[in-house]
Amino acid sequence: MTPSHRLHTGPIKRMAEDMTIRHLADATIDRYTYHAAQFARFLGKPLPRATPEDVRSFQLDMIENRKLGWSSFNQAVCALRFLYRVTIPKPWPVTMIPFGKRAKKLPTVLCREEVEALLRCTPNLKHQTFLLTLYAAGLRVSEAASLQIPDIDSRRMQLRINHGKGNKTRLVPLSPRLLEALRAYWVEYRPPQFLFPGKTPDRPYATTSIQKAVKQAAARAGIAKRVTPHVLRHSYATGLLEAGVDILTISRLLGHSSFATTMVYLHVRRPHLDSVPSPLDWLPVRQLPGWQQERSTGNRKHPDRA
Repeated sequence: MTPSHRLHTGPIKRMAEDMTIRHLADATIDRYTYHAAQFARFLGKPLPRATPEDVRSFQLDMIENRKLGWSSFNQAVCALRFLYRVTIPKPWPVTMIPFGKRAKKLPTVLCREEVEALLRCTPNLKHQTFLLTLYAAGLRVSEAASLQIPDIDSRRMQLRINHGKGNKTRLVPLSPRLLEALRAYWVEYRPPQFLFPGKTPDRPYATTSIQKAVKQAAARAGIAKRVTPHVLRHSYATGLLEAGVDILTISRLLGHSSFATTMVYLHVRRPHLDSVPSPLDWLPVRQLPGWQQERSTGNRKHPDRA
C-alpha cells in the first residue's frame, strides 16, 4: 500500500519531501499533508498566496463547521506551521498560528477483573493476543501493530519497540505469561515477518480492526466504560503505579518524552483515592437525614395504642 502523501503534487508533495528529509514517520507525513490539502481546498488559491487572515478563517471553519476535536485541530496547526516555516517560508510570523486548548481529562482505566473479562470475551485468537500484548507491555496500538518476530527477545525477556512515537526505540519487559501466549499464537498463525500481519504478510495489521474488536469485546463483557486499545495502555501504567513501581521508570517504559505526561496517572491510582475520606463520615450520626426520619417514625404512636 502506497502512503497517501506520495499521491500529492506541487507544494504539498515538496512538504512531504521536506518531512522525509527530517526523518518524520510516514503516519505523521500522511496526517500533515492531509491537513495541508484540506487547507488548499478551503483556500481556493495557490498556497504561497495565503495570508494570516486565511489561516484564521480556516481555523474557525475547523471549529464551527467541521467540529474537529482539539487533537485534530492542533495537528492541522502543526501542519500549517511546518508548511509556512519550512516548505513555503512566509514574511509573517508562523508562530502566531494558535493551538487549541487541550481538554484536561483523566484517563479511563480498567481494573484487573474488567481486563480479564475483556480478554475472555475476545474469541478471535489474533485479536486476543494483540490485546494481551497491549496490556502486558503498555504499548500504543501502532507500536504493537509494527512488532516483528525479531523484536521478541525470549532470552533476555524483552520486547524491542522500534516504531515508538517520534521514531524512538525502547525496550520493555516481556511477561512470561505473554511469551507463553505469543508462542501459542505463533503455532497457530506462523507469521513470517510482522507479529500481527495485515491482509498481506508484508503489512502490519490495521489499527481500525483492533479498535472494532475492542469495542465489541467490551460490549460482550458488559463494560459500560468507553474502551479503546489505548485504555489498556492506561491500565498498564496505573497497575504498575499501584504495584509500587516508581513513576520515572513507568515514564521510560511508556516512552513518554515528557515526565509530566506520566504524572496524570497519579490522579487515578486506587491507593491514592482510597486513602481520602469523605467529610460525610466525620459527621455525628444524629446529623444524618436518615437518622432524623427514622427517629420521628419510630416515636410516632401506633393508632391502635392511642
